[in-house]
Amino acid sequence: MTPPDLLLRALHDAGNPPLRPLPDRVAELLRKLDAPPRLAAHLRAVHDVAHWLVEWLEERQPALRFDRDAVLFGAATHDIGKTAHVGELSGPGSAHEEAGRALLLAQGVSAELARFAGTHAAWTGADIGIEDLLVSVADKIWKNKRVQELEDLVVARLAEASGRTRWEEFLAFDDVLGVLGDGADQRLAFQAAYPVRRAH
Repeated sequence: MTPPDLLLRALHDAGNPPLRPLPDRVAELLRKLDAPPRLAAHLRAVHDVAHWLVEWLEERQPALRFDRDAVLFGAATHDIGKTAHVGELSGPGSAHEEAGRALLLAQGVSAELARFAGTHAAWTGADIGIEDLLVSVADKIWKNKRVQELEDLVVARLAEASGRTRWEEFLAFDDVLGVLGDGADQRLAFQAAYPVRRAH
């Protein structure tokens, strides 16, 4: 199988259990950038978790105002800077964050949407919105990683919007994250099935 075929497979393989496809605009951008197949698989996994999160919020938190499309786009592109910093797909590093934001801006993506590439790993800034927090949560829970500080920030926003206690919101949020975390092994296996490096 040639590398472009692997990228296309990562973008379109249903997965088991099935993962939602990335938005067409994002899939086209990943093809244009000749993205590593593993990056496409990772973005699919995080995007799918973000879908579950926003659907749960829309059902449970009708008073919470957030931009659903921005969350989904942010989840689908948050690591796009790893097309330039491929080593960060298999090792630590944060160079991909600002590189991703710059790359998206250069591709005509609005600053409002490009920001997630830079904010998904830093959620304590004054200008961080609920959308940024949700992208960050999706980027953790896809592999069942729990970050208390991040989850507490989301719970505070949920309690503020609903008028319920933080404890009530914590219990509900903890439950949904537990359910999403249960699918981590399958998502990790899906991602691991694709190579990090592009073999040209």
